[in-house]
Amino acid sequence: MKISTYAVASRDNLDNRGSFQGCLSLCRPYTTVSNVIFMQEPTSTGPWRSIAVRDRRYSIRYPFAADAELLDLESGTSVNGVTSDLSIAGAFICASNAFKVGRRIRATLTRKDQVVEALAVVRVFKPRIGMGVEFLDVESPFDQTLFRWIEQLRRK
Repeated sequence: MKISTYAVASRDNLDNRGSFQGCLSLCRPYTTVSNVIFMQEPTSTGPWRSIAVRDRRYSIRYPFAADAELLDLESGTSVNGVTSDLSIAGAFICASNAFKVGRRIRATLTRKDQVVEALAVVRVFKPRIGMGVEFLDVESPFDQTLFRWIEQLRRK
């Protein structure tokens, strides 16, 4: 275990641009933290009020390939793609023509004659790559199929 001196940042240590000014030095063991992003608090009035968030996902995503048919509920546009990962709360779907963030869609995922249909919303848009979708509603019996897929992936 490596012992090193590191700084503890707080609002008192940040200038009006959110830059770190000074530090409180402590000698403690440390580990590298990954997947940390800084986001503004929704109620903040200045850039110095940043909070560290590990990740915005609430469930584990597993590598998973299934055919995906997506229907934009507003325009009626249909897009086909393939999932690259799946969780109980959403999926990333690789598609050359992805929908923009905020679009409500009907997602139909098919794998080995098993189907999951869900009402979803696009949360992440990556041009020419695909989109991350959050499932809003997965009705019975499709929810049982989704649970079975996740359980099989979790056991691997």
